[in-house]
Amino acid sequence: MADNLTREERSYVLYDVANSAFVLVMVTALMPIYFKEVAAEAMNPAQSTATWGYANAAASFILAMLSPVLGALADYPGRKKGFFVTFLLLGVLFTLALALTGQGQWLLCLTLFVCARVGWAGANLFYDAFLVDVTSRDRMDLVSTRGYAFGYVGSVLPFLAIIGLILSAGMADGLPEGPTRLGFVIVALWWLLFALPAVRDLRQRHFLPAVAAPVRESFRRLASTLREIRRYRRVFLFLAAYFFYIDGVGTIIAMSTAYGRDLGFGVTMLIVVLLFIQLVAFPCALLFGSLARRYSTRSMLLVGIGIYVVATLTAFFLPAITDQGLKNAAFWLVALLVASAMGGIQALSRSYYSLLIPPEKSAEFFGFYNVFGKFAAISGPLLMGLVTQLTGDSRWGVLSVLSLFVIGGLLLYRVEAEGGE
Repeated sequence: MADNLTREERSYVLYDVANSAFVLVMVTALMPIYFKEVAAEAMNPAQSTATWGYANAAASFILAMLSPVLGALADYPGRKKGFFVTFLLLGVLFTLALALTGQGQWLLCLTLFVCARVGWAGANLFYDAFLVDVTSRDRMDLVSTRGYAFGYVGSVLPFLAIIGLILSAGMADGLPEGPTRLGFVIVALWWLLFALPAVRDLRQRHFLPAVAAPVRESFRRLASTLREIRRYRRVFLFLAAYFFYIDGVGTIIAMSTAYGRDLGFGVTMLIVVLLFIQLVAFPCALLFGSLARRYSTRSMLLVGIGIYVVATLTAFFLPAITDQGLKNAAFWLVALLVASAMGGIQALSRSYYSLLIPPEKSAEFFGFYNVFGKFAAISGPLLMGLVTQLTGDSRWGVLSVLSLFVIGGLLLYRVEAEGGE
């Protein structure tokens, strides 16, 4: 890792390495396939894709309900790390529990997955809020993009180990259950191991004065912030934009593998494509961070949204391509487009938002950030799931995602130039 980072900045970046394995294996790559082919084997493909979308939406809804209050509570001295560790352990334990699920146990599988994803997302709420504590304002883009970049590379290592186990067991009859479940254990242990530096080193430097009744005071502060939305106009306009475009990003991450299976692409090809995305996303995330310092963070966010618009349109037209070679090439093009923008758009959203908010209320404001992000994560998979179920064809669900990027881009364009409050 780059030697120009401080110890605390490196520990912050390493947590992205830790939790990215969960996203790659449990949200994007293997867990959707495991659910469709093992846990929900009796469902038809469109129904299982829709059900998977509903589960992702449910996980996001739960955390969206908790985020504002938890964030407000965490802004008092010494509380941010406690919440971070609690949700981290919750996510790790339920990821381990998923190794106990088997054939036909779709409801148990989804319940455990929802709990694991709540743990992952809850830990991320407080981890994101630590960005204002671990570095200076002028280094936020650097540290945030380094986190996402190294997270993509780091997540590849446990992914390759799991793929090695799966391939050694053979895939003639589909995804082998035993090695896949062992893969869930590997993800949980990797997550915990690389989270330890963050648990050790992250310190809450910005906070509000301690109060006698923190819960009551947290609700009062939340109400006050909502009443003063005009004071934070730029913050909430950005959050509105973020709601839509990150909705599209999250939906593509959560639903892409299931969509690929519906199009007839083999499990092996999907795994290779996902590996390709992780590797390409590494330099592209760093590139976005570098270009943001030259052209502004907001400009690069708009570029990322434009790339996703092209990727979504291409994905919609994939089923109409009859030549298999051309269809494969188009699928690889979509993968390249997604990889080029995925890390940059997420990392720069985090750092751009950190510049707009008051640092002593970072957890509260990242609570709002997560509310918008999680409700976005509800609506996207829910929208795609509903459209897919109503039409019986998941390509129309993909087209519905396009509107999210268009609206998000238009709102972001209205956000004023970067700067302080």
